[in-house]
Amino acid sequence: MLKQVAQGVLVHQSELLQNNTVVVHGRTGVLVVDPGLTRSEMACLADDLRELGLPVVAGFSTHPDWDHVLWHPGLGDAPRYGTARCAAVLHDVRSQPDWRDRAAEGLPPEIADETPLDGYGLVAGLPAGTAQIPWDGPEVRIVEHPAHAPGHAALLIEERGVLVAGDMLSDLFVPMLDTFGETNDPIEEYLVGLRVLEAAADDVAVLVPGHGSVCGADQVQARIDLDRAYLDALRDGTAPDDPRIGPSAKPGWEWVSDIHEGQAQSVARRRERDGPPG
Repeated sequence: MLKQVAQGVLVHQSELLQNNTVVVHGRTGVLVVDPGLTRSEMACLADDLRELGLPVVAGFSTHPDWDHVLWHPGLGDAPRYGTARCAAVLHDVRSQPDWRDRAAEGLPPEIADETPLDGYGLVAGLPAGTAQIPWDGPEVRIVEHPAHAPGHAALLIEERGVLVAGDMLSDLFVPMLDTFGETNDPIEEYLVGLRVLEAAADDVAVLVPGHGSVCGADQVQARIDLDRAYLDALRDGTAPDDPRIGPSAKPGWEWVSDIHEGQAQSVARRRERDGPPG
């Protein structure tokens, strides 16, 4: 199930949400980014790596959403990293006595019984401002930004020309905003994130989104532009012209329109409270 997308960079995709687990070759083993989703899928990943003679020497979670903080015993006990803010969120989650019940309630019912929670969120936060993942493989730059979730980070494997985008730049999901709080502006935060990724993607040959299709350099800017156009329409209160929602949505992914409708309602409520954006 592993597919090579660049020299020394492999992708393993889940069935239900098309999560992309990224595997990067190092000198003594591999870095595994965002493994998921079910026990059988992660066991398959572990078996594939074992057959290739590639032990897992490090893990990384791009952000604290449930489907990016999973683990499987077959992947071993290598250190698992995330940004300081990502790890802080996960620590708060796991400090609640009923965290396991809450996590289980948020799982898609189709895979709730097949999603392991034992290793959920056991991520060590790297010191704020850490520029690279500490491991013995090619330099993997941490590109932290405020879009989508607290402590979200893309990863840039410059030596391989690969950008691992986390939950952004998907051909299946529209931009998914962080929670609307009293003072934050999730749309502007997401636009900042897009600018950060745009700057990081100058020499990228391969883009790996958190969900959906891997693409080449010729499609990266188009995905950034599509996400930016969606956010502009959302902010302006107009209907987005976006192939990921409405009648043009990919079969089986029509429910992404529900995500959009929920976000549009949240933006409308914020507009009613604060008035139109200045």
